[in-house]
Amino acid sequence: MSSKTAIIIRREYMERVTKKSFIITTILMPILMLALMVTPVLVAELAGTDQRSMTVIDNSGMIALHLQATDEYTIDTLASGTDWHALLEEEKTDAVLIIPRDVMDHATPLQLFTAGPSSMTLESAIASQVNKIIEDYRLKSMNIDTEILAKVQSDVDIISKEYDASGDSRESSTMLSYMLGMLLTFLLYMCLLLYGQMVMTSIIEEKTNRVLEIVVSSVRPMQLMLGKICGIGLVAVTQILIWTALIAAMSAFLLPAIIPADVASDMAMINSGADVTSVSSNVGMLQALAMLSDVGYILRLFGLLLLFLIGGFMLYAAIYAAIGSAVDNIQDAGQLQSVVIFPVILGIVFGMTAASDPTSSLSVWMSMIPFTSPMVMMARIPYNIPGWEVAVSLVILYASFFAMVWIAGKIYRVGIFMYGKKPTFKELIRWTRYK
Repeated sequence: MSSKTAIIIRREYMERVTKKSFIITTILMPILMLALMVTPVLVAELAGTDQRSMTVIDNSGMIALHLQATDEYTIDTLASGTDWHALLEEEKTDAVLIIPRDVMDHATPLQLFTAGPSSMTLESAIASQVNKIIEDYRLKSMNIDTEILAKVQSDVDIISKEYDASGDSRESSTMLSYMLGMLLTFLLYMCLLLYGQMVMTSIIEEKTNRVLEIVVSSVRPMQLMLGKICGIGLVAVTQILIWTALIAAMSAFLLPAIIPADVASDMAMINSGADVTSVSSNVGMLQALAMLSDVGYILRLFGLLLLFLIGGFMLYAAIYAAIGSAVDNIQDAGQLQSVVIFPVILGIVFGMTAASDPTSSLSVWMSMIPFTSPMVMMARIPYNIPGWEVAVSLVILYASFFAMVWIAGKIYRVGIFMYGKKPTFKELIRWTRYK
């Protein structure tokens, strides 16, 4: 790399990393990412529900006797026809449930009066229990033994474990892998578009101001293009490296600090290979938290994210550089940008499919095509797919970006001197043939 290219890289890099917007987003993004990953798996364990008091007036005489208090509400009963308004006005109860006489026929809905706003949790808990009572009553009326029916019913749980050729297996969380895959896919998508468009915008602005004409008098067009691409690319790399360090630190220190002691104990049992039936917490949540607290796993994810970001950025940035050199303003660039945006959107679409089914033939093939592989592969990587697939995808991606840089360089060296006319695709192809 020549000293002139290095100067351009330094200028493009320093111009952007010193901006307040870069610093703020770099600090806030990992906090947001960790929150998005942790919140869904912790909410069930940490979310507590205040117990409410409920007074029941059962006009049917068949429901109240079977209602049971839960974590959501306690139950008191009143005789049919009793005036209940004072109970709410004096805040002696939180809610009054009035059960109609014909409830067994579903002719009239239940009425729930609350002193303040009601809640979906309370209403769902009441409806679930009343429906069960009515179902049992109807089964008995048909001479069907509810105890036999309860024995027949099944509620199967699935515990995911990854098995390797050595005979070892480890706990895995399919839900967390899906969430991580989607998160990393969208993160890569945003980085490719954001930093790629930075390259294009920078070139258009300098071309409009005729700065490029001055610069190319001392620097070759290819050096200038590579300097811009590499300089802005280093900004993206810097941001990802900082995010990796912050997220790894939070996984190692912050996450264990906020996890309840009983959950942490169960996680330790899971990590030690203990039988999941011996833990008291939700197994799915434990599997997810165990993966998030594995710093090695987090570093591997973001290391691969960095590799695919570099390859994908260089590929698309070269195209953006060619577009920026071929037009005079942002408006003219809009039509040509479809060449870039369409495959990126395809990558997002197929990435969503890959996050749901990472081993399907479609997911595998789309993770090998260089224009979609960065997004699709990042959706598959959290599932610990075979290493050779990742390696092949990276080789194809990096070979493609070298070829694209060469093609873009041909367009760039002609386009930066063209003004006043938006070239057609035929003309762009012709520019690539110039020697």
